[in-house]
Amino acid sequence: MKKAWKKKKIIIPILFGIVLCIAAFCYVNDYYHSEECVQEYLAGNGTVSVIEIKDGLYLDGPGKDTAMIFYPGAKVEYTAYVPLLHKLANHGIDCFLIKMPCNLAFFGQNKAGKIMNSYDYDHWYLSGHSLGGAMAASYAAGRLDKLDGLALLAAYPTKTLASDAFSVVSIYGSEDGVLTMEKMEEGREFMPSDYTEVCIEGGNHALFGNYGSQDGDYDASITQEEQQNQTVAAILQMVENHKEEQQEEYDSGHIKNAVCLPHEDILSEPEILPDKGQQILVYCRSGNRSKQAAQKLVDMGYEKVLEFGGILDWPYQNMLE
Repeated sequence: MKKAWKKKKIIIPILFGIVLCIAAFCYVNDYYHSEECVQEYLAGNGTVSVIEIKDGLYLDGPGKDTAMIFYPGAKVEYTAYVPLLHKLANHGIDCFLIKMPCNLAFFGQNKAGKIMNSYDYDHWYLSGHSLGGAMAASYAAGRLDKLDGLALLAAYPTKTLASDAFSVVSIYGSEDGVLTMEKMEEGREFMPSDYTEVCIEGGNHALFGNYGSQDGDYDASITQEEQQNQTVAAILQMVENHKEEQQEEYDSGHIKNAVCLPHEDILSEPEILPDKGQQILVYCRSGNRSKQAAQKLVDMGYEKVLEFGGILDWPYQNMLE
């Protein structure tokens, strides 16, 4: 009897492990596949090249200084988002489409860091769809000083994204049957002041990608092309507004003789600061970005950098222009 019981104690966990492995294998291999039309985009065209890289695809368009890293939705073949990102790249935002382990962004949340360390762009944005958007938001929350903004497609954050220098646009369809709106509402408390919400009338959850209909989703009353075009327009508007806001902030009032040098543009020694021994005074609107900019300059070898906070606390009105 004792021998039989010992055998059972060994066999039962083994059988349980085998069943668990089979269930996991079936789960990760049951995913939404890209539609056939995606193949046309993978071939690229005259303005956008689609290049295979270690972690996915690089869509290289006519733009030079701005890039977006995209995390796919859960259990969706990553190439399904090529048509959407192809449109973005064609409008000057180069895109990196990340291939996630097991088609789950949960297992590749930090892949954006590898891309940013390997390519040279002045402005970096993150984006993602559904679970991919949630993971992109989680990654961005700890690196707000290295990113310009985030585009959430039917997704919401669970950590704060509050920063004077960070922009977020949240885009979803009015007919989305998958997105939990209660969670969306909760996520609003984590948004920065520069936050825009866009509801695409007639759009649903699945039309951000080209992978067919999705379980639990509602029928869309607009075309896939229309939903993706509106998505691209909303993202482009966020990027344009972000650039304009920093110049407008400077134009609205600055200390006499100050120059406008956004902290995210300090990627190498600025041409306007040729002397590393000169006295450099750094400030911004509230004091958050100035700390980041000052640290970058110190790390580059500038010897006399003084960071004194935000212009909101500047008491010498006669020195403003």
